[in-house]
Amino acid sequence: MPTGTFSDLSEKSSSGDFYDGFSKKITYDRMIPPYGLEVTFDKTVHIIFPAGISYIDLGSTNIIAGKATGSENVLRVKAAVRDFKTETNFSVITEDGGFYTFNVKYAKEPEKLSIEMKDFMHDGDVENRPNNAMEVYLTELGNENPRMVWMTNKLIYNADQRLIKHIGSKMFGIQFALKGIYVHQNFLYLHLEITNRTNVPFEIDFIRMKIVDKQVEKRTAIQETVIYPKRAFNNVTEVRGKSSERVVFTIDKITIPDDKELIVELFEKNGGRNQRFVITNADLNRARVIDELKIR
Repeated sequence: MPTGTFSDLSEKSSSGDFYDGFSKKITYDRMIPPYGLEVTFDKTVHIIFPAGISYIDLGSTNIIAGKATGSENVLRVKAAVRDFKTETNFSVITEDGGFYTFNVKYAKEPEKLSIEMKDFMHDGDVENRPNNAMEVYLTELGNENPRMVWMTNKLIYNADQRLIKHIGSKMFGIQFALKGIYVHQNFLYLHLEITNRTNVPFEIDFIRMKIVDKQVEKRTAIQETVIYPKRAFNNVTEVRGKSSERVVFTIDKITIPDDKELIVELFEKNGGRNQRFVITNADLNRARVIDELKIR
């Protein structure tokens, strides 16, 4: 019979060697090193991530965390219990597939209250990535690497090419234009630009995409299919007066029957300067190919 006290077994289990049979010990080169973080009860720590947050898991109820109001990539963290003694942790997954883990302890005066994790991503460089490489795959992107989708969006946005000149809408001093359609793997990328030529800011309520019948006779039910973007790069909420903003949407690769069309609509919040334009299947078929993060 095995000998030893419960205390002995507890000490043994902490070494990572307590498994029997064919279990293999996890080596340190497989470990994702956590970052140390201090929190307090009377102040909030804000962490800025390079992409939207899609998952948060807290190690204990001693801490609370959530997205900052109105932001997708800023996490606020603070102590839920004053002067808690036991160290805890939390983990975050971002929309670009990034995995971040933190060990947390209580401090009356944390050294760092605002933290940017951008250097974690090496500004988009693929080489020399840290141990927490971008290998987390997200359900809505299927088999596509979230890191590659993010970098493709960034490439299109930074290139800022105007490949399409005939698709757009211009009314009430607002111009809503399609600058380019791109294809990479299983996704299409739509590069849109919103220009406000008035002095009144244009607050965006939402942008909607739907496939509809080209011509619908009276008393005929309208058939439409809403297209939900998988990602939005630089998803702005306002276009100030006398300025322009751009956004890149990632959608599933689609084709449209000849009797249907893709309508893209822009709605103003608490306003009536709404815009819309139409994309045909012929336009989609001329999508510019992105290969090895280069526009062909």
